[in-house]
Amino acid sequence: MVPWLSRAAPDTLAVEADDGALTYGELLARAGAGAAELRGASRVAIALPAGLEFAVALHACLLAGAAAVPVDLREPVPRLAGAEITIDAPLPRTPRTSRTPRTPDLSTPALVVHTSGTTGTPRPVVLTLGQILHNALGCAVALGHDRAERWLCPLPLSHVGGLMVLLRSTIYGTTAVLGAADRDDVTIASLVPTQLGRLLDREPPASLRVVMLGGAPADLTLLTRARDAGWPVAPTYGLTQACSAVTVAPVGDTETSGQPLPGVSVTVQDDGEIVVDGPTVAERLHTGDLGELDARGRLRVLGRKADTIVSGGENVMPSEVEAALLAHPAVAEAGVFGRPDPQWGEAVTAHVVLRAPLEPGELREFAAARLARFKVPKTIEPVTSLPRNAGGKLLRRELR
Repeated sequence: MVPWLSRAAPDTLAVEADDGALTYGELLARAGAGAAELRGASRVAIALPAGLEFAVALHACLLAGAAAVPVDLREPVPRLAGAEITIDAPLPRTPRTSRTPRTPDLSTPALVVHTSGTTGTPRPVVLTLGQILHNALGCAVALGHDRAERWLCPLPLSHVGGLMVLLRSTIYGTTAVLGAADRDDVTIASLVPTQLGRLLDREPPASLRVVMLGGAPADLTLLTRARDAGWPVAPTYGLTQACSAVTVAPVGDTETSGQPLPGVSVTVQDDGEIVVDGPTVAERLHTGDLGELDARGRLRVLGRKADTIVSGGENVMPSEVEAALLAHPAVAEAGVFGRPDPQWGEAVTAHVVLRAPLEPGELREFAAARLARFKVPKTIEPVTSLPRNAGGKLLRRELR
């Protein structure tokens, strides 16, 4: 069995959620009873909303030696990734069967998580116990650690960012808090940029020591506003294939995504592509992202390699154009893409969500003062919203 649950103090709160709370002792008992129903399965889908029953089911899978496949309940057709069993109701509190438990090692598959699907159909990724453990230990070194930690997770548990909060907290023996992002009694929080943006009009909780910001690129304007408002934001760069976080920046860093977690190697190829290697990934990973390393080894992510716009023979990174547009106080969100054009090959185009009325021509002039001429959008179109996935990441392909 996986010893993480049994190593924690049994009276310590393991999980708090809108539907109640469980101590480690209670969670171990509930998960152990559920595991007896799952033994023999290699993959088990969890089709439950975020809450206590999801946490029980996740740990039941780990105790049974079965890889958990979290299901996004918003999808019309569930992605089960070959699961033999689907948990769609609370597991029994007393086992109805008795089977010999497996004895998993660190190479045992623990999760099958689908990628965010920003570049196409979400793909299933297998993550092992060892990869999860190394990620948790690396994050503890990067962020610091306290036995009384209360880690807030308002993220979907069908994605790796939310799942890793639950699992890291279990490995640490601390408390995972599932639910709304405006809790005032947490010490650490995992947020995506859209969630952080909605919180900046209120004071950060006195107990909050760090916000682990990831899931989608954060623009300079948002990071500067957060820093000035007193929010302790640590930008990160992560991937499903690497158990979420790959790099973590110091609190207040507005320029980079930080240094790699201990044991993780991040290099940048001649063409600018970021490559990740180390114990949190199964094999050397070509990320498809573009970036650069500064003299201190900190990573600056520039955007997706496939998103590069070639306009008039010049390369344009959408993220740079978006940052320039977002610097205008009337712009709440911006999404930039290349639209096929007979003259330019691709014309730089922007969709913007506005806080206040603004003429596109005025916004083009604003961008022209901050960008090279070839990077200024040929067209700027106001829209009511931008397409994003559950983690807040822009779905650029839908803009096109």
